[in-house]
Amino acid sequence: MRPVHHHHERHNSHRVGWLRAAVLGANDGTISVASLVVGIAASGAGALSMAAGEYVSVQSQADTEAADLAREKQELADDPSGELAELAQIYVERGLSRDLARQVAEQLTLQDALGAHRRDELGLSDAWQARPIQAALASAASFLVGALLPILTLLVSPPSRIRDVTTLVALLALMLLGALAMGLTALVGRLFGATI
Repeated sequence: MRPVHHHHERHNSHRVGWLRAAVLGANDGTISVASLVVGIAASGAGALSMAAGEYVSVQSQADTEAADLAREKQELADDPSGELAELAQIYVERGLSRDLARQVAEQLTLQDALGAHRRDELGLSDAWQARPIQAALASAASFLVGALLPILTLLVSPPSRIRDVTTLVALLALMLLGALAMGLTALVGRLFGATI
């Protein structure tokens, strides 16, 4: 019979499980919370990004409108009778008789030829004029308001329900915003007689 030897060496490999879990837990905690904090902090950067994008987009629209107006002004200088006939035809297509359309076109041309073409040919008006700075500010403000919703939800939700409540609130907010957009579009269409 062989003697039994007790092994007295100490090895740490049996402790690796909890040590690895502790390190990974600390890493995950740091990364998860840091990501959340950075995400919240980035809402300001997101607002700036949205504002810049909206400014560029609306400024492009404003530049296009300005180019169209410059072209129309040149056409009025080069061919006033052709532009008068064009304006009269627009009114005929809107339901006026040829004689009345010609009279309206002549009167509007005498008062403000470029204004008449701006409004009736190009479809531009002061109310709908491209305003890049206003659009940028509105975009930034709405981004910040939208970013506050999930943050407030996070603060008031029970800890065990944060994910579910945040998801539900976000979906409800998106549905309400979609309905609001459709309602405003329908209202504008009704006001300007463009509804089907």
